[in-house]
Amino acid sequence: MGVIKLHNIKTFSFHGCMHEEAKIGSDYRVDITAHGDFRDAASSDNLVHAIDYVHLNRIVKEEMDKRANLLENVAQRIIDRVLLEIEMVEKIIVAVSKINPPIGGDVEYVTVEIQGVR
Repeated sequence: MGVIKLHNIKTFSFHGCMHEEAKIGSDYRVDITAHGDFRDAASSDNLVHAIDYVHLNRIVKEEMDKRANLLENVAQRIIDRVLLEIEMVEKIIVAVSKINPPIGGDVEYVTVEIQGVR
């Protein structure tokens, strides 16, 4: 079993329950940890046997572009697409963070983390 991680994928998106969040948007970061069998990729040195991090990044960007009220919804959509589109992924952990959330306090970011398993 191997692990591939994408750290700090940055997006500007329009998620949140407040009307203002849908209008002005906010900075987000997404972290992904994907587990799979890397033996064929290691021996063949061929991308077709690997978990393609370009594909992972594209899924994140596309799902972050679709507005949602809750970060849980966005994280689950990312998981669902990865498990549907990238057969090699056996387990995935997705963390979606809202930078400077409007919660009336000095909070750097808030994160929702969800795990999916094939």
